[in-house]
Amino acid sequence: CKSDSIKRFNKNIMSDINIKITDREGVLHEILAPTDMAMNLMEVIRSYEIAEEGTIGVCGGMAMCASCQCYVKSEHELPEMSVDEDMMLAEAFHVEDNSRLGCQIQMKPELEGLEVQLAPEM
Repeated sequence: CKSDSIKRFNKNIMSDINIKITDREGVLHEILAPTDMAMNLMEVIRSYEIAEEGTIGVCGGMAMCASCQCYVKSEHELPEMSVDEDMMLAEAFHVEDNSRLGCQIQMKPELEGLEVQLAPEM
């Protein structure tokens, strides 16, 4: 069927996922994040200007500052935390059980519906 072929084609070229980010003022942002640009969550937050400039991604995404710490609110299975991320969160403020560094969360199709809240500024 021609329409089935079109649906499969569209599904294959769809490269955005819907994610929800609650900023540091408590405002919810429902955005589209590209999965075909090798972006991480911190870069998406910066590109949408959800956090004040200079307050997120201070280290450039190297898991060395925790300025992009966020709380994962949805039940998504995220990749295991790296040693660097674990060590950085061990030294960070406002850490919760669901804390992750946004720079370590790559935008992938399986993160459709991801919900996060930005941790307070340090």
